[in-house]
Amino acid sequence: MLDKKGIAKRIAQEINDGWYVNLGIGIPTLIANYVPDDMNVVFQSENGILGMGPFPFEGEEDADLINAGKQTITAMPGASIFDSATSFAMIRGQHIQLTVLGAMEVAENGDIANWKIPGRMVKGMGGAMDLVASADNIIVAMMHTNKRGQSKLLKRCSLPLTGVKCVKKIVTNMAVLDITDEGFKLIERAPGVSVEEIQNATEGKLIVEGDIPEMKIPD
Repeated sequence: MLDKKGIAKRIAQEINDGWYVNLGIGIPTLIANYVPDDMNVVFQSENGILGMGPFPFEGEEDADLINAGKQTITAMPGASIFDSATSFAMIRGQHIQLTVLGAMEVAENGDIANWKIPGRMVKGMGGAMDLVASADNIIVAMMHTNKRGQSKLLKRCSLPLTGVKCVKKIVTNMAVLDITDEGFKLIERAPGVSVEEIQNATEGKLIVEGDIPEMKIPD
């Protein structure tokens, strides 16, 4: 199975040259480390930066330069920093070609739950609701199962929803799946993971057509 870096490397293959991309908290923040040097991709963070770069090397951190998850980041040449109103105008105005989010649950119809577990204190939804309401292209980066081995790809989400029928693709530590009208369609499997293992780890309807290739993850 893939680790978090492997998931980020696979999602980096979904990004096109010239795109503006929003990276959510968690696994998505790693993606900026794995975009090819010859690609021009502009990463946006909803706390107000356009032109976010990879994570800094140890000892080179700037505590005043952070992403939405309060992690220290770097800024690419030409990056700009602005207020939240401008940042969310970009998101709500659909000026972002791709949004990558983490999730606690995804349903087979594309519903996503990624902000609240009942009974636990949270500071708020943050920018997640705006992102899922405005973006046309949403990829979820997540683990296929929880710590108890239970599927996080469900018939219906049990946690409070962030968005309805909005997810287009999911990349987990086990598989790449598209959201279709019929359910989760298996596109690729992680190296060494069988189709049967993916089926056993998926509660929602899983569509398997033909031979499923392994992901090609760069070193």
